[in-house]
Amino acid sequence: MKLASLLPRCWYSGCSLRFLLAPLAALFFLAVVLRRMAYRSGVLMTVILPVPVIVVGNITAGGTGKTPLTLKLVEWLREAGYRPGVVSRGYGGRDAGVQAVVRDSDPAGCGDEPVLIAKRAGCPVWIGRQRAEAARQMLANHPEVDVVIADDGLQHYALGRDVEVAVVDGKRGFGNGWPLPAGPLREPRSRLDRVDAVVVNGGVAEVLHMTAPVFAMQLVSAGLRGVRDPLRQARPDDLLGQRVQALAGIGNPERFFDQLRRLGLDAAPHVFPDHHDYTPSDLPAGTLVMTEKDAVKCAAFAPDDAWYLMVDAEVEAGLKELVLDRLKEIHGRKTA
Repeated sequence: MKLASLLPRCWYSGCSLRFLLAPLAALFFLAVVLRRMAYRSGVLMTVILPVPVIVVGNITAGGTGKTPLTLKLVEWLREAGYRPGVVSRGYGGRDAGVQAVVRDSDPAGCGDEPVLIAKRAGCPVWIGRQRAEAARQMLANHPEVDVVIADDGLQHYALGRDVEVAVVDGKRGFGNGWPLPAGPLREPRSRLDRVDAVVVNGGVAEVLHMTAPVFAMQLVSAGLRGVRDPLRQARPDDLLGQRVQALAGIGNPERFFDQLRRLGLDAAPHVFPDHHDYTPSDLPAGTLVMTEKDAVKCAAFAPDDAWYLMVDAEVEAGLKELVLDRLKEIHGRKTA
């Protein structure tokens, strides 16, 4: 088993490997603290954009549901009269420079999640390891953008922010509570006390007892779409009574498989690494059901009987008002 897949198992199962990695975890924690202090003291510079910035992120490695929440924020902002744009690192893509991402961009080059956002959100999407520069270029090319959402940007302190929303996996939580690589934490749990809101994806929000307001979120099915042709639609009920092959190359694949089971599907799970670069040989025979993130990388060679499950974020009432009120408080923009 590769170390990249072994570590997450240990983070959430309590295996003793963390003790061997404790020295590295201590060094990582020290680096996190020193880096944060450097930005707070002005040793490292933070770029302040001319428009408000909303950061969506997490304090653990792996997927927690940031992208569906980003899409929901785009929807809310549009309803309130804003014209949002999204910046992302483009993790998993081979291209290092700043660039725009559109619906038909190559996910192998710019990353799967930015392409997914470009397809679903229909707003300007730019990527770059330096999110501040990506945002600057996006604003230069799209002067209509009046609010920026930074997807997975909680630890990217080079980009100034007005609102921080952290997403927590409600079932896996914080694992063993140790820093990387001995545990899943990118930053200490106390970091969540300084964000504007914590969103718990699945599970019970009340158990966190955070200083920041906590909101529950669920990912709900929005139906099936054809991987080769997204205009083709189906219902999960259409696949009842047959064995389907379920593919997931995401941070928490069990969440996807559990959702298929709740929909009544008899699914054989196939787990791939997060941001996996699929090839035709990876796809098993039979009816396929995969995540939307995986579908953007398989569209060119998937068989006709391949589907992806669209999901939408349903968020507890209050988060939308909190974000819009925060923008109004800082920038004087009237909410819709």
